[in-house]
Amino acid sequence: MGMWTPDEIALLCYDHFNALPKRGKPDPGREWTLLAAVVEVTVSPCHSTAKKEVVSLGTGTKCIGRSAMSSKGDVLNDSHAEVIARRGCVRYLMEQLRRAACGEGSSVFTHADEGSWRLLPGVSFLFFTSHTPCGDASIIPMMTDSQSQPCPPITRDDPSEVTNQVAEGGALKRRNEEPGERTKKLPRLEVETLDKVESGVGCADSERREQRDVSMVNPLPHPASAEAPVGPDIHRTGAKCVPGGPADPLQPGAGYHLTGGLRVKPGRGEPTLSLSCSDKLARWAVLGFQGALLTHYLQGALYFSAVVVGSCPYSSEAMHRALVTRCSMVTGLPEGFSFRPPELQQSSLEFPHSQAKSSHLATQGHISPCGAAISWCLVQDQPLDVTANGYKHGVTKKALGTVKARSLISKVELFHSFLALQAATQLLQLPPTLRGKELQTYWDYKEAAGSYQDAWHLLRCQAFPLWPRSDRNLLMFN
Repeated sequence: MGMWTPDEIALLCYDHFNALPKRGKPDPGREWTLLAAVVEVTVSPCHSTAKKEVVSLGTGTKCIGRSAMSSKGDVLNDSHAEVIARRGCVRYLMEQLRRAACGEGSSVFTHADEGSWRLLPGVSFLFFTSHTPCGDASIIPMMTDSQSQPCPPITRDDPSEVTNQVAEGGALKRRNEEPGERTKKLPRLEVETLDKVESGVGCADSERREQRDVSMVNPLPHPASAEAPVGPDIHRTGAKCVPGGPADPLQPGAGYHLTGGLRVKPGRGEPTLSLSCSDKLARWAVLGFQGALLTHYLQGALYFSAVVVGSCPYSSEAMHRALVTRCSMVTGLPEGFSFRPPELQQSSLEFPHSQAKSSHLATQGHISPCGAAISWCLVQDQPLDVTANGYKHGVTKKALGTVKARSLISKVELFHSFLALQAATQLLQLPPTLRGKELQTYWDYKEAAGSYQDAWHLLRCQAFPLWPRSDRNLLMFN
């Protein structure tokens, strides 16, 4: 740590969020959200000072269901804050690489071997999240009954669970409805979207559902046995064990969940294919957070030096288990990859728009997760991108499926940014993995990153054999 403190990082991210426009932010007292960010730290040559700067920030709590996924790569499947922040960082890195390749100068990269780049000396990245990541890291001892769930989900009877849908006027926008109005006023697309959009704050409304279900299976003791000792309880995550593996025991108290396993974010009506944020952070500690495409240009994978969590229910033991222990035995990785566990820290500062904070401000007694997701990153053109249900927030129903509706951090948009980077690179400076190859689709370019695919294969075999494989048909766009 040394050059920064957890509270300093948290405050930097909160201040950056506060400076953003109002669009896409939760309605105070009625809505809440989660925040994540990537902070670039640049230490001076003499190691006397360090510049800390937010280069990507994301908010969001939702995913889409399997049937809403697109073969065009134009929909955001996972809009949890952690995923939004990481995708925004990839967008930032692509612009920095383009600047470096064009000779415009980059504050991040310097030339390494032929056709590859590495971080400038003193440059590193750390990851901040306002709340414990959903999934395994959220299965922690419950200290008090008043603690908010680490990964709060939404319930079926949430009067404002349908947010940012297509309204009667044809625009995707947030709205709150009275409980009695909900089934009467939903337009056709909204009814369909109920089963396609995951509730998640990763997990928290489904967490409340599970707590309720357990109380039905294991009702409160009869008054005569009220003095019976009660065992320790745990916070529960709405993320479900991946298919094909062991299931949660669903026993009372600490025996409810299996720990250490992969989990998918919960869906309403149909399953999602999105792995939990705990699983994705663990994966980034081995494969890096740059993804397969940028691996073509980099001498080695990029890793987060630290993960800082805001004030919330937190267990250092669970965080270490979820983000470090599960991948600690992976060996034989190709050159440029290694197991690089982040330093784990917690801040004492709570996000002002967290579920717990927002509950204190609630005037009507009930708050809902914000339906919009915000992406901001440090790029020259269009740094701000607000989405709902995987598409740009505010687009009309007619525009769905067109370029106007795409998020700037969707797969297809990031792919186009990568192709622009390749086009801007002189032929003799192209990475060897891109020379003389007839690559056309997004799938082709990902598969051509051989070292990344080899590392991913080893990670799967040694740590995550149950990690679901991507549907190739959803990655064949160009």
